[in-house]
Amino acid sequence: MVKLTDEMKEDFAKMKIFPFATASKGGDPNVIPIGMCDLQEDGETIWIADNYFNKTRNNLDENPRGAIYMWGPEIKGCYQIKGDIEIKTEGEDYKKMYKMVKSKGDRFPAKALAVMKITEVYECKPGIGTEPGKKLL
Repeated sequence: MVKLTDEMKEDFAKMKIFPFATASKGGDPNVIPIGMCDLQEDGETIWIADNYFNKTRNNLDENPRGAIYMWGPEIKGCYQIKGDIEIKTEGEDYKKMYKMVKSKGDRFPAKALAVMKITEVYECKPGIGTEPGKKLL
């Protein structure tokens, strides 16, 4: 397991929409924007609400790995976070996520909870003095 640094946690909290990438068992990629993405207190786990997953859910069922990209004008760094994902449709964690999602509106179905255990973090910031693609954690 990998734990995000304090700076990465601060940047995570500033993000509004996260690009979330998955791939099928055969390697067919898919990227979607997600807004209901929550870094847990342990700094090692990310909760992602499955409201409208289609290809993403199929990919996660076949290949339970994903990547989240963090970057924006208010973000200090630029990171790619990779991890192993477990889908939950019942239990305490799912119920907690369901309540959180429904508090934002009934239009969100909260079909499942994707629990990402962070395994790797890479540098994405280009430019002089940086090392794009460097493994940070």
